[in-house]
Amino acid sequence: MSDGEINPSNPFGGIPFFNDMMRAMAGQGPLNWDLAQQFAQLGAVGDSSDPEPDTTTRLAFNSLADIADMHVRAVTSLSTGANDTHTEILTTTRARWAHRTLTDLRPLFTNLATALQSHDTVSDVSDDPMAAMMANLSTMMAPAMMGMSVGSMVGALANHALGQYEIPLARPHTSEILIVSSSIDAFATEWEIPKDDLRMWVLIHELSSHAVLAAPAITDGLTALVQAHVSAFRPDPDALMSSLTDVDPNSTDAMAAVQSLFSNPMVMMGASRTSEQEALAPVLDAHVAAISGYIDYVVDTVSARLLGGASPIAEAVRRRRVQTGANSHLVEQLLGISQTRAQQQRGRAFIDGIVEREGAGTLPALVSAPGNLPTPNEIDAPGLWLARLEIQ
Repeated sequence: MSDGEINPSNPFGGIPFFNDMMRAMAGQGPLNWDLAQQFAQLGAVGDSSDPEPDTTTRLAFNSLADIADMHVRAVTSLSTGANDTHTEILTTTRARWAHRTLTDLRPLFTNLATALQSHDTVSDVSDDPMAAMMANLSTMMAPAMMGMSVGSMVGALANHALGQYEIPLARPHTSEILIVSSSIDAFATEWEIPKDDLRMWVLIHELSSHAVLAAPAITDGLTALVQAHVSAFRPDPDALMSSLTDVDPNSTDAMAAVQSLFSNPMVMMGASRTSEQEALAPVLDAHVAAISGYIDYVVDTVSARLLGGASPIAEAVRRRRVQTGANSHLVEQLLGISQTRAQQQRGRAFIDGIVEREGAGTLPALVSAPGNLPTPNEIDAPGLWLARLEIQ
């Protein structure tokens, strides 16, 4: 190749600075984790303060957690800590919540990035040198774009997270739970909820989630389904360009429209839903509905004991989530987890149906094995689930 020719595989090969940058980008794997962490930190902190919790706050949360933990164990008959040990409550900042969440979900996002970079390298090669060059440039840029998009999404999620389990997924650190104390206290002030009551409610929710999501049905069942969903994405290389073409550069909202596109992972990543995901969706929906319904049942039962049956906190949290939960929904869309209001009601109706027929003592069987989670037919007919498990 002569000095004047363009190498399609590296269009900046003749320019040292850009050549080094392109080589670094090409060798970073399917997702640039440094960029992901940077954008997650930026999104988590934003323009507001992100105060470090003091020792008094940490001790106050752990003192309340001792009470909540005892009641959650009594209601679920499940352990709330690894090897039946006490689970530590870690009061943390939004920035550290984002860092930890991104680290915990790294295997899922790595699988997503790998799936979205899969393509037929033979059929995708163009005879047009410029088109081939642009295609290779896009491939080189993909890990950075993925990193920015995933990081921004997790950072925005951190900005309104109260506890670790914003999404019903098992976490690898089973001996501790992250609590964003400053966000909890700010929410209590904004909604005029007694601070200790809200702290207790969040701890009940987190400990209930911690116990249920550490059960075999999730760690050996739901998690594998989510992995399968994420790995089934396929790339749509025209998605971003098509969306950018639709933006009117003369519009006063052009910059906002571009920023919106770059914050939408489905567009930014070129993620195209597949028939395999369509087939998985009813099963995932049934499983997540049942698990979420079980957690809600435990939270409501324990809250009634400790905070009174008329506590408005659960409804306040649900309303807050609807108002500020756009990024939660984006993460859920990527992971195949639906937590819509309709899904929550569907799962709770299933749990209530079981309790009415056989009592709450039957519920731990739901999460004792992957095969015990309800099918799409059973989630709307708890009697079928009871019959299949021969519970009567």
